[in-house]
Amino acid sequence: MVPIQRLTPPEAYAALSASPGSVLVDVRDPIEFAFVGYPVGAINIPWRFAPEMRPNLNFVEQVQKIASDMDTPLFLLCRSGQRSMEAANALAAAGYRNLANIEEGFEGTLDEYQHRSTVSGWRFHGLPWRQT
Repeated sequence: MVPIQRLTPPEAYAALSASPGSVLVDVRDPIEFAFVGYPVGAINIPWRFAPEMRPNLNFVEQVQKIASDMDTPLFLLCRSGQRSMEAANALAAAGYRNLANIEEGFEGTLDEYQHRSTVSGWRFHGLPWRQT
């Protein structure tokens, strides 16, 4: 398998901006995506479904619908970087060759008060995002 890049949110944003044809895939559950917020331009293809975190058995096929070329630069993001790395590994196993995991995710790690988006993550870095 090809190595998966590990990028911070600012690094990923810069790489996305400099890479025409790249795709930002937010692998969180659709409820997280809609209510917590999402990076501008992200496409939501869940890796797992809440609340039981049931695997999305069609994940790779759904990605193939938006990125049929195995060399398409794909940037994957979840809440903190764990699910997106699992998803990136699945895409690498399926033959994708240009993958990056956004390590801090959208919300980042927990702070001392058990809150997110205060020490790391896409939102913490002030990168463009929306909420519905």
